[in-house]
Amino acid sequence: MVEAQRTFVVGRPLKTVVAYLRDFANATEWDPGSKQCEQISDGPVAVGTEWRNVSSFFGMETELTYRLTRDEPNHLVFEGRNKTASSVDDLSFVAVDDNSTELTYQAHIEFNGVAKLADPVVGLGFPGLADKTVEQMTRTLESLEAL
Repeated sequence: MVEAQRTFVVGRPLKTVVAYLRDFANATEWDPGSKQCEQISDGPVAVGTEWRNVSSFFGMETELTYRLTRDEPNHLVFEGRNKTASSVDDLSFVAVDDNSTELTYQAHIEFNGVAKLADPVVGLGFPGLADKTVEQMTRTLESLEAL
């Protein structure tokens, strides 16, 4: 199992930040590992909405199906799965003031079967990837128009 958690502040209102991040298709803009992400279920984004995500890290490419499992004004959870891994992206939000939001991002990946052998390799690089995610997510969120 590989985990990382980062807490940081972005200069955008909570409502703007949550509205943007709740559409996981936007992951290609804020997640340096996401190469493709598209909604595969019908209808507006809500609990149960699914996305097909193709990610690349450490020279490995993988495709997971993500599902929104928690959709609250201050907390979003996306769970991704394929045959070899399960992933959870847990995002919680606190308004710092009218124009800033504290965001806590927790990423958790658990490999299944033989893929568990990747744990040590991914574990070594995961903190650096988490730091890059914070940098890219901050840039992306702060470029948005406030709602």
